[in-house]
Amino acid sequence: MAKVTIDGKEYDTDTLPDEAKANIQNVQFCEQKIAELRREMAIAQTARNAYAQALKGALPKDA
Repeated sequence: MAKVTIDGKEYDTDTLPDEAKANIQNVQFCEQKIAELRREMAIAQTARNAYAQALKGALPKDA
């Protein structure tokens, strides 16, 4: 008997219609995907910053 809270109201997932259960799973999947994408974004930003620093170091000093 799992519980889920939506808009401040608690529901027993065992008693929800199949459509509601499917939508809960879809929301959970989306939340996981968003978290994954945020981690990937942080990695990409870190890499970009490192490449920008490397670029500055590779530029001619007399320009």
